[in-house]
Amino acid sequence: MTMKYSRQRAAILSFLQSRRDHPTAELVYSSVKESFPNISLGTVYRNLNQLAEAGMITKHSFGTLGIDHFDYNTAPHYHFVCNCCSAVIDLPMAYSAISSIDEEASKDFDGLIREHRLYFCGTCRNCLDRESGED
Repeated sequence: MTMKYSRQRAAILSFLQSRRDHPTAELVYSSVKESFPNISLGTVYRNLNQLAEAGMITKHSFGTLGIDHFDYNTAPHYHFVCNCCSAVIDLPMAYSAISSIDEEASKDFDGLIREHRLYFCGTCRNCLDRESGED
């Protein structure tokens, strides 16, 4: 998919590139709005979806959160979702560590599995520290 250059889209992409926390469209909107006061949330959503369709970013839908998160890192990798604060964190785990899961799932399935999407849930370090009273 070829996209015409847009300063707004470039700002959205630049914002995502500077982040490691998988922001939502609303967070992207609030940041980009500082440079483009007339930009609408709909425009941000449209551009994020276009960038995802073009393979320039990844759109993640984590079921437990009920809202899309966007990631500049398009390489296959796993995520951790905090049940307390809803943070989305890249896991430093080799994607190939459980690559056999596709084969395992295919054993008794009469179809073609092409990929898997898997995320881990629990409590992040910041929330654990807060629970224990450490700051």
